Amino acid sequence: MASAAEQLASSINFSAFSKATELKSRIWFTLGALVIYRLGTYIPIPGIDPSILQDVFSRNAGGILGMFDMFSGGALGRMTIFALNIMPYISASIIIQLLTAVSPTLEALKKEGESGRKKLNQYTRLGTVLLAAVQSYGIAVGLEGMRAGAQSAVLDPGLFFRLVTVVTLVSGTVFLMWLGEQITARGIGNGISLIIMSGIVANLPHALASTLELGRTGAISTVFIIIFLLMSVAVVAFIVFMERAQRRILVQYPKRQMGNKMFGGDASHLPLKINTSGVIPPIFASSLLLLPATVANFESNGQGFGWLGEITSYLAHGRPLYMLLYVGLIVFFCFFYTAIVFNPTETADNLRKYGGFIPGIRPGKNTADYLDYILTRLTVVGAAYLAAVCILPEILISEYSVPFYFGGTSLLIVVSVTMDTVAQIHSHLLAHQYEGLIRKAKLRGRRG
Repeated sequence: MASAAEQLASSINFSAFSKATELKSRIWFTLGALVIYRLGTYIPIPGIDPSILQDVFSRNAGGILGMFDMFSGGALGRMTIFALNIMPYISASIIIQLLTAVSPTLEALKKEGESGRKKLNQYTRLGTVLLAAVQSYGIAVGLEGMRAGAQSAVLDPGLFFRLVTVVTLVSGTVFLMWLGEQITARGIGNGISLIIMSGIVANLPHALASTLELGRTGAISTVFIIIFLLMSVAVVAFIVFMERAQRRILVQYPKRQMGNKMFGGDASHLPLKINTSGVIPPIFASSLLLLPATVANFESNGQGFGWLGEITSYLAHGRPLYMLLYVGLIVFFCFFYTAIVFNPTETADNLRKYGGFIPGIRPGKNTADYLDYILTRLTVVGAAYLAAVCILPEILISEYSVPFYFGGTSLLIVVSVTMDTVAQIHSHLLAHQYEGLIRKAKLRGRRG
């Protein structure tokens, strides 16, 4: 059966794609939705001065604003209706996942199946609106405090401006949340991930042009640019290899006799990814480390808040303390988030419920301990991989002013989402070819 599936997969070509009308419609729907998203990143919120805003953001490009502007595809820097992007939804999803691990009520909902999943999704949507409202109000207040000399970034500050900003930004986030769900249901790939990836990819040409401009002006050498581009290709290849790497644990099912027939006796594998936590650890680590620098740079005189200014100087890009804390936070969040998304005890119970067992390991607690043992060692490798991928670009960013878009976090997001989307396209093509084989078999049966 496996060899037949492999032969079918190898036979997929462009002609199969041209015949898959449903897949083509899904791809066109996805592209249309992403075009709508990109158009929205150029519609500014009312009542701001773009020139003052651009000046303020250029001074804070190395802080958390620069990173969030990367995730929003430049929408935050232009302060458009999609300035918050989909980040409140991601934050709400993570919060719900964390609460599910500590709240018996939410954990019970998770185990209820489809109905429980719908309730958790509803809680996530409500949390998204709440977080977006709080962040929108913070942005409105922050915009009123942004100044370039004697000029303010807001044309007419006050309660009305704050209300309009909150309504606009919350509506933009809710629309993107809905758009992402529509892409997932009617398009191809994960809609939320594709929205983030499209924002990063849309600014890659500008980032590449900025890097080449640095070479033209002599800020960095041409040899370094060539080495840097080759290194980026090597990092992408390394990310692909590590994201596909997994430890496959053999699971066997005993034979059972029902009447005169024998059932079971099959063997399958439990795949454990090396990087179970995905891109969450680098995002969280970067956000925490860049927060002091952002707060300090928001001060109008630009001198920092005394002790906060000293902390900011130690946490600058390329400084030893920054690198050490960055690696430490990545490792911490790798273990923390892996413990949230994978429960060895629950997995062991499910295996025992369906009669599965790991050869040489007793079911129940011994199986849970064995899975935890394997997962812990895989997470060590995964944390080292994430730290290596993220720390090398950080050195380049600090030493040679390479844009954020060539950072480890952005490359991880782009590569991971691309791999997931390609896998889904491949699955649709396989399903289409299976349907064609079944139809041919039925026609032959009727003729016979």
